[in-house]
Amino acid sequence: MLPYSVLDLAPVCQGSDTRQAFANSLDLARHAEALGYTRYWLAEHHNMPGIASAATAVLIGHIAGGTSRIRVGAGGIMLPNHAPLQVAEQFGTLASLYPGRIDLGLGRAPGTDHATARALRRYYDGADSFPQDVAELLHYFEPAQPQQAVRAVPGAGLDVPVWLLGSSLFSARLSAAMGLPFAFASHFAPDAMDEALTLYRRDFQPSARLQAPHAMLALNVVAAADSAQARRLFTTQQQAFVNLRRGRPGLIPPPIDDIESFWTPLEKAGVAQALACAVVGDPGEVAEGIAAFVARHRPDELMVTANIFEHAARLRSFELAAQALESLR
Repeated sequence: MLPYSVLDLAPVCQGSDTRQAFANSLDLARHAEALGYTRYWLAEHHNMPGIASAATAVLIGHIAGGTSRIRVGAGGIMLPNHAPLQVAEQFGTLASLYPGRIDLGLGRAPGTDHATARALRRYYDGADSFPQDVAELLHYFEPAQPQQAVRAVPGAGLDVPVWLLGSSLFSARLSAAMGLPFAFASHFAPDAMDEALTLYRRDFQPSARLQAPHAMLALNVVAAADSAQARRLFTTQQQAFVNLRRGRPGLIPPPIDDIESFWTPLEKAGVAQALACAVVGDPGEVAEGIAAFVARHRPDELMVTANIFEHAARLRSFELAAQALESLR
């Protein structure tokens, strides 16, 4: 019974605005809940016009308040941008409002450019203390002791599942050493995926939070009625990656008929490498592609993401993906 979930960035499309992006995210979350998705995660990014999930904890509250059963969380909070105590308080608040439904995924990347990272961190120099910050954050979720000088209120004593996220061996090692679930960013940085999974499962140390390794992989899935339509929808994501690499991140672009005229051969190769973990096609192709990915990598969970311009087409893609995933059960 492979659990499957949604990763969302609250995309802001050309011709639209953040208000509509938030409405679309809530609509997608309700759709995912009805379709049987386990989690709905939002990711922290900053200074990117096409991504509206910068205030991640606030948006999680909006989504959780508009749904009833699906787990809602961060995939993730970029911990170097925050004080661990503040994160514990934010997610302690969310867990108090929506008990049993809040997840906290942590990353050590800035989620933005260097100038914005400096603006966010102010007096913070980098992510070198990430392991210590994770340990401090976990401590705030433990029951408070009588003489404890600093405690998270709310937060102390609450059950908030904490995941570590990453696209390298660093987070795999740390997740294994700390006995935490691990989510790999295979949807945009798949190069170290197999090695990271092997390392995590081999070196995992049981903890009070988790007794056995639990790994989740992310997969781009764009599904439509026919292959040509799906490939056209996928050009939105391809263009967005090229624009980011060109240093011109903007609003999410509409799909185009001829992607070959948009990019250079070098850009095409870079996108192909970054988005290698993608299943694009009609319902049959998507079912086969997801089944092959799961059979090869054996994740404990699968997180589906789709950067599709038209909201109705995005809803339909997640519906077809859910049908394909149900066939694996």
